[in-house]
Amino acid sequence: MRFMVLVKASADSEAGVLPGEEMLTEMGRYNEELVKAGVMVAGEGLHSSSKGARVRFSGSERTVVDGPFAETKELIAGFWIFQVSSLEEAIEWVKRAPNPMPGTESEIEIRQIFEAEDFAPVDPTGELRAAEERLRAQAAQQQG
Repeated sequence: MRFMVLVKASADSEAGVLPGEEMLTEMGRYNEELVKAGVMVAGEGLHSSSKGARVRFSGSERTVVDGPFAETKELIAGFWIFQVSSLEEAIEWVKRAPNPMPGTESEIEIRQIFEAEDFAPVDPTGELRAAEERLRAQAAQQQG
């Protein structure tokens, strides 16, 4: 099972305050532990929302809204993708993480990622899943 582990933003992360050397060292140790255990598939920090945009959809209309975005508690500062056997295992790994926003309360959200087999009921022939697998393989090949 794959899970996206979402690190919620803080006022500091949204202000563009970079983590200190101690935090980077702690996070590096944690990431190394995740990699050695075969848990971490990917993980990245994100720039503040002031460097981002949102695209709103309303029927055929598309509206671009430039950042920053007001609700800090709803924003993401970074993420991991874990490959584990259960939500409980993902929770246990997250509980071992250093506080991503030292000196403040912070929150990490864990969400399961859909797998191709989850769509079997709406794709009985497997044709759509096969097409998705081809696209993923092509994208991976292009990424090198």
